[in-house]
Amino acid sequence: MARRSALSAAPAPLPDTRRTRLTAIALMSGAIICFSLLDTCAKWLGGTMHPMQVVLARYLVSVALVSLLLNPWSHPGITRTKRPWLQGFRSLLLLGSTALNFVALQYLQLAETVSIMFAGPLLVALLAGPLLGEWAGPRRLIAIGVGFLGVLVVTRPGAGGLHPAALLVVCGCFCYAFYSLSTRMLASSDSPQTTMFYSGIGGVVLMLPLLPLFWSWPPNWQSWLLMGGTGFFGALGHWLLILAHQRAPATILAPFIYSQIVWMILLGWFVFGQIPDRFTFIGAAIVIASGLYLLYRERVRHVPEGSARLD
Repeated sequence: MARRSALSAAPAPLPDTRRTRLTAIALMSGAIICFSLLDTCAKWLGGTMHPMQVVLARYLVSVALVSLLLNPWSHPGITRTKRPWLQGFRSLLLLGSTALNFVALQYLQLAETVSIMFAGPLLVALLAGPLLGEWAGPRRLIAIGVGFLGVLVVTRPGAGGLHPAALLVVCGCFCYAFYSLSTRMLASSDSPQTTMFYSGIGGVVLMLPLLPLFWSWPPNWQSWLLMGGTGFFGALGHWLLILAHQRAPATILAPFIYSQIVWMILLGWFVFGQIPDRFTFIGAAIVIASGLYLLYRERVRHVPEGSARLD
């Protein structure tokens, strides 16, 4: 491993070339595959053990792997934070999003959960106004509204559609939106390394005291392997995400997030024999289209004056 890792305090900027951007896209795609495999492991384990045990396994393994790169010895001062309460709240939000998603995966298909979670960027765009002063214009507000209609198509509330566990995913989506916003708020006071360090530590500290309430011995070695897989794929996915964002701006990488629906459909079919219904496909398409339009408007807003027509 190179002496200067992807998680070092001040990564040197890389040249913005076509090859660098293609590498970033490949890294981003790898991260999306890891996150899809993470959810697949969690869904499989949910059939034999308590979902909170799966959540704890995900955090323990992930924290152990991340600590190899981020720790007080390799990064002195990493534990110092100027906003400890916000760091703690952010960790709680991430834990809530993970736990709600893992519980819902017991009852929902992989493609159904990710289709709802795709509304996260829409919520961030909507909540950034009152929380960060980044108000959305009328076009973006319309796109957000259309995206939420897509979520309604997927969940079909009151129409005998999805299992009520879909509401857990919706709540998890809100948790993740506030988690994303709190991450942006911490960017002005704490280093990315400090914020990442507390992300996992908070989950372990909060979950370990509850271990006697839900622990059961895994039935076979495959369960142990999959428990380790949840943490491994989570840690590797976030590492690849960091490497990708070092090489290309978020506006280029963000559209590839939506490729996760393809992996979730394939894994759902291959591992669990589940095929999403037409409402999931239609709703996911609406949410994805809205998210891509928001990204397009974000790029238009940052084009230098005179180089493009703004409307």
